[in-house]
Amino acid sequence: MCRLFGMSAAPERVRATFWLLDAPDSLARQSHREPDGTGLGIFTADGRPDLRKQPLAAYEDEQFTREAKDCESTTFVAHIRYASTGGVDPVNTHPFEQQGRLFAHNGVIGDLSTLDQELGEHRDLVRGDTDSERFFALITAHIGAQGDVGAGIAAAAQWVAGHLPVYALNAVLTTPAELWALRYPDTHDLFVLRRAPGGQHGDRHLDHAGTRLRAHSGALVEHAAVVVASERMDEDPGWQDLAPGELLHVGPDLAVTRRTVLDRPPRHRLTLAELGAHAAASQAPR
Repeated sequence: MCRLFGMSAAPERVRATFWLLDAPDSLARQSHREPDGTGLGIFTADGRPDLRKQPLAAYEDEQFTREAKDCESTTFVAHIRYASTGGVDPVNTHPFEQQGRLFAHNGVIGDLSTLDQELGEHRDLVRGDTDSERFFALITAHIGAQGDVGAGIAAAAQWVAGHLPVYALNAVLTTPAELWALRYPDTHDLFVLRRAPGGQHGDRHLDHAGTRLRAHSGALVEHAAVVVASERMDEDPGWQDLAPGELLHVGPDLAVTRRTVLDRPPRHRLTLAELGAHAAASQAPR
């Protein structure tokens, strides 16, 4: 299963360090498929997207990816990819950038030819082969039509759920000051943590470690943050699983709103058996 991580400390710019392949123990490495790519998306001080991503096509790539990534931003999105559609290539590695926004997705969408038809001229936004980047292009199209990011995400997800085979649509989208996260349906978890300065004890830096990804930020001793992740990444009791169909928004002042935008299962809910061996392997828990 792909790993999603998003964080906002807005309006503060904070320094953080990421290890995008903080490897499990040797036994886990032997018994699980290795990732196909990793990526980190941030924004510069003047609001420009900055992507640092790497497909894992060779041992040298993996060694590079395991190195610590130090960066500074108001919002962050990180992704560890297990490919379901599209080859191991930089253009297929998350996060993706469109019109100044960053996006990463965990799941599978079927019938991409129908999705391409729906995209129309927005198909030109898609540089690679993945269902994820196409879904992002549909969101971008609906943002343009709706004039609002949250409404665009909701409209795109509703169209996909009503017209295409869906296994999961879990996603994180960031701008320089805001973050959105969608969980749909109940296939995979997506957790949120509203973290006070210093965490639950009031005097701790952020040090989150998941199955593959680790994040550290000393600045969050003094600043609040909101974190979204595919799994609980520390012992803080404040982690909450988003409800299926729930869209989370973190505003420029860290105000959090949550609303249900999809209240029923996909019209065609894909099973692992329908995905085929390669795609099914990409969605298995790790």
